[in-house]
Formats: sequence, structure tokens, C-alpha cells
Amino acid sequence: MKPQALTLSAPMTPVARSIWVLVLGLALLFAQALTASARGTPESFADLAEKVSPAVVNITTSTTVATATDGMPMVPEGSPFEDFFRDFLDRQNPGEGPRPQRPRRSQALGSGFVISEDGYIVTNNHVIEGADEVSVEFFSGKTLDAKVVGTDKNTDIALLKVEGDEALPFVSFGDSDAMRVGEWVMAMGNPLGQGFSVSAGIVSARGRALSGTYDDFIQTDAAINRGNSGGPLFNMDGQVVGVNTAILSPNGGSIGIGFSMASNVVSKVITQLQEFGETRRGWLGVRIQDVTEDVAEAIGLETASGALVTDVPEGPSMEAGIESGDVILSFDGTEVADTRELVRVVGNSEIGKAVRVVVFRDGETQTLMVTLGRREDAEAEAVPASAPANEPIEKEVLGLKIAEMTDELREQLDLNPGADGLVVADVAEDSEAYEKGLRAGDVITEAGQQKVVKVADLEARIKEAEEAGRKSLLLLVRRAGEPRFVALSLS
Repeated sequence: MKPQALTLSAPMTPVARSIWVLVLGLALLFAQALTASARGTPESFADLAEKVSPAVVNITTSTTVATATDGMPMVPEGSPFEDFFRDFLDRQNPGEGPRPQRPRRSQALGSGFVISEDGYIVTNNHVIEGADEVSVEFFSGKTLDAKVVGTDKNTDIALLKVEGDEALPFVSFGDSDAMRVGEWVMAMGNPLGQGFSVSAGIVSARGRALSGTYDDFIQTDAAINRGNSGGPLFNMDGQVVGVNTAILSPNGGSIGIGFSMASNVVSKVITQLQEFGETRRGWLGVRIQDVTEDVAEAIGLETASGALVTDVPEGPSMEAGIESGDVILSFDGTEVADTRELVRVVGNSEIGKAVRVVVFRDGETQTLMVTLGRREDAEAEAVPASAPANEPIEKEVLGLKIAEMTDELREQLDLNPGADGLVVADVAEDSEAYEKGLRAGDVITEAGQQKVVKVADLEARIKEAEEAGRKSLLLLVRRAGEPRFVALSLS
């Protein structure tokens, strides 16, 4: 059947013909606008690859590894077995004696990229960690030795510096937050030691977290393999929007699930490493957990969002009046969705800055001013958890067998002499408490955001919650000093 031509049922007047032409013209313009707004498949990546290649580098590291005496089993020095094995080897090699230790060189390969004409280079920390020597090979074939300026294990980023005779070609960071799922990206690096290599794909997902505190990964299906670590992920304008860091793979090769640390995270880290040789992140000084639906209901919070404060050791938050049981809803004008977001926004804040923190407490919000400390200093001091403290009576409640604190229990549980609370002696395996992870040996220090030291205190909190129409009761539970909130149903 032949396609039919478009026909009109009656001859058109000049006016009708003009209107028809206008409609067709508008339709054509609209179609062109749609085509322009959705960028199609690039005709070629060749121009982009040629433009950025001079700034991408291969990185080779060398590490001296001491080896055991050839043929001599590894035994502790001074061990009674040391002479036994030495005699055995002497009999195997008469007159030769033990062979001397020979250090060997271990090499590793990775990728990186130049970010300034004076020779600053970005790569992954795991590429250069523990290396004695770091060598950088440029696209031209030129090789230079590099020194490590600074590293950040939290984001797996390292900054290197090379000294050259001339200005080096470099690339700039782009805005990773502007990248949308489905946009084209191009990866470059040194996969499996094969040298400079290009792969292309799209942004598969945004905001991925693997295991780090400050994770903000772009997921891509551009091929990333071993050796690509530290290499750049480019947008179509030739800007770096990510640093290729990890792959998800059952066999060690690319299966189309690669992760690049977002450039907006990397650029902040690099600025600090360049200026100080180390990171300087803001520190709020609280321990936190996510707000679940049952926790929100237990404390009267309308939505399950924010960060629930489980502990406040000595530091900025304690000085500002933040308390255990507060829910942080806003930090420095930014709404807090969960703990991950709070950690990231605090870490990106300036040390010594006074910020407004909005907390939910006792059914209403309060605004507190907190002067931020430095996270690295706090981690070095290993601030201990604060812990609260007395006598014996047991009772079953909410699926738990509860015992009042005694000196014997403190000793058995290796608690501080002044530790207070109710000890969980047993947990019914068919109870909600067991499902939510409570176990014998846990210590309940608060119920309904009030301290409990006697069974009667817990019973009073249960009664108060029921009279207030609450469906659940919020407990602050400590295990080995680590606090967390658990909401248990009252029905």
C-alpha cells in the first residue's frame, strides 16, 4: 500500500494558506527546539580527547619490600624454632649458611591529571599510599618525579607536585552538582597498565555512597578498570566532574558500574591540601543517628528527617547547649535530611565559624549558635563517649528483662564506676526489641528522653507516653559505650 499524501477537503483561501504556513513554521521551530534541548549522541569524542589528553598522566609508584631470608621460614627473632630452621637449612646447603635478605621493589600503576601549569597533579590516595618513589608520565612521553603534597584518606584523594622546565597543560574542575543522570561523560587513564586510554559512557546515578563519611560518587558505565584509579571523568566541555576511584565487579574487570568521586568534593579537599598540606574540616561535636518513622512518632516529630543526637561529648555542641535527644533539623541555613548530609555540610564548613543550628526538643524548635571546631583535632584526641549511673530488682517490660544497676553488673559489663541506667538481662526472641537489635548486656540510660536508673522510672515513662497518646517509647541504649536510640511499640 502506497503512503497517501496529505490532502485538504476544500481549496484554501490566501488567508487560510498563510495561517497554514505559519502553523507549519511554528511546528518546525518547536521540533528544532526539542532536538537542541536534548543533546544527542556525540558524533565523535576525538576533539575532546585531543583537547584534554596532554593534561592526563600515568602514575607509577615504587615501594621497597623487605623479603625473608631466601628459604628461611618467617619465625619470631629469638624463637626456639629459629635455630632449628637454621640448622635444617645448613644441612640442605652445607657450607653456604643462610642466604642474606634481599629487599625487592614493588611497583603499582595508576592515573592522574594536572590542575595547574606549575605542576599540581590530582590522583587517588590508594595509588600512592606507602610509595617511596612516584613517577609521572605525560602524554608526550616525558617523565618527571613527583612529591606528595598531601593526602586525604576519607575521600581517597592525593595531591602531587612535579617541577618542570615549562608551563604544563592542565584541566579545570567542573560543577559535578550540575551533572544529570543520562549525560555523556568520558574517562581517561591507564587501565591495566596499557597506557593512555579513553572510554565513554553516561552518568548512571548521582550521590552514591560506598563506605566513606564524605562519599559523593558519580556512577558511570564508562569503562573503568584497575589502573584507571585517580584518572579524570570529563563532561562534554572538557571539565573534570569526577575522579575515577572504584568499580563494582565480581571479576576485577569493568562490568559498567564505576564510581568517580564528585569534583565538588575533590576541589574543596585539593584547595586545603594545597594550602595546608592536610584537610581542615569543621566539627560539630555530636554523635548522631538517622530519624526513623517510629522514632519520629515517639518524640512527636511530624516527618522522619534530621539527625538525632545520641551523645554530646565535650566540645562545640556541649558548649552551645545541644543535648542528647535533640533532632538537628537545620545547620547554617541548610535543611538536614539525614546524618550523611549533616556530616558532609559540617565537614565543608569553616573551622571557627559560628553557625545557627535549629534543633527539635520537647515538641518545639530552638535555635542555638555553635562555634565549630576542627574534626581532625577531635579525632586525634579520641574524645570518649559520655556515659551516665545504681541497684538490684528485675522486671519484664516491652519484651525485655530489666535489672537495676549494681557494682557487680558494672564490673561484669566493664562499665565506668559511675555508670547508671537499667541493664538488659534478657530479650525475648519473639519481641520487637529483639528485632531491633537489643541484646543482653545493653544498658538503657534514657526513656522518653529522661534518665532512668530504676525500673519504676521506666514504668513511669511508659505510663506518661500512653497517657499522651504515643504509640511508642524512645529508649537511649548503650552498648560498649556506644549510644543509639531505639523506639519500641507500647501496644
